[in-house]
Amino acid sequence: MVQLSTKFLIAVSVAAVHVHGLPFTKRIAQTIADSTTKWVAACETAGGGSQCNTVSVNAFETLLIAAGVCDQQNAADSMVDLAKQLNNNQDMITLAQIFVQQPRNTPNSLAVPYCQQAPNNTELNGLYQCQFQSANQNQFVGGLAVGAAGTIPFGLSAPLSPLGSCPANPSGPITDSAQLVDITQNPGTGTTSTNTGSNAASATATGTASAVSASASATGDDGDDTDDNSCGAASATGGEAIATSVATSAAASSTASTSSSGFKLSNGQAAQKLNAQFASLTAGSSCTSGTDACVGGAFAQCVDGAYVTQSCGTGVSCFALPLVNSPGTSITCATEADATSRIAATGATGGLTGSN
Repeated sequence: MVQLSTKFLIAVSVAAVHVHGLPFTKRIAQTIADSTTKWVAACETAGGGSQCNTVSVNAFETLLIAAGVCDQQNAADSMVDLAKQLNNNQDMITLAQIFVQQPRNTPNSLAVPYCQQAPNNTELNGLYQCQFQSANQNQFVGGLAVGAAGTIPFGLSAPLSPLGSCPANPSGPITDSAQLVDITQNPGTGTTSTNTGSNAASATATGTASAVSASASATGDDGDDTDDNSCGAASATGGEAIATSVATSAAASSTASTSSSGFKLSNGQAAQKLNAQFASLTAGSSCTSGTDACVGGAFAQCVDGAYVTQSCGTGVSCFALPLVNSPGTSITCATEADATSRIAATGATGGLTGSN
């Protein structure tokens, strides 16, 4: 069994219940990686380097069923924090404001409860997620009826009108599986950032992490009642797989002054070793729950001792890649040429697996 180091990720399978002849309730899912693609592009343009992909992955994971009710808002806070480090980049802040309003996956076609605490950044004040159109706007996950705790956004005293709306889309819920960032570039209410003239930025990353290229939209429900995010040409057959994951395999550098020359070669060699291990894996390979890998070019997460795979999308495959600014590796979707180039840039020879 291949033991893989991993950044924590949560995958759950939620079964719908058929009671007294009522129809099954279906999950509503989305291509979660699409929710931060534009933010990553703005971040990389602003000079965020590899931090962009790490923050992005942490963020889009919060749209999954298993995420905590305030995780999405906390992730948006991190997106704004980085934007402020990068000279108060307004594009990043605006896109973070839109992200925090993106609907979350629902396991049973019910509305998703709202976070009941204030954000850390004032730019996110008054912002909360929309709901997907097919969700029952009068019933919330957890058996809550409208008016109960968690069914009214923080700071408001009455249910939304119309139900399921958000400041960026005040007309009501949005189309199932759609991305709010593709519908509007106006976050609605919320405050904007002003540049005080001092740059808190220490983002001097010299490389950029590959963003997920997921060309196919979510296909909706695949007939079972587990939650997948349909990222790419093929949907997962069960569980909730992530399109891209950063899996840190070593601790970050202890000081900001540490030179990358001390670990970049070992990062490249570690990535080669993982890619060589991945080449031998199949969907039927045994694994440790919670670990991530690449299986047949697809991103894979181990759920209950078995791999659940998720296609990366057209033109890209799953690879282990070396981190740029700290010791470790990441598991992400990229072109083979980009993956080969990034490994070679560390000084490691032998291509993707070290065998050439």
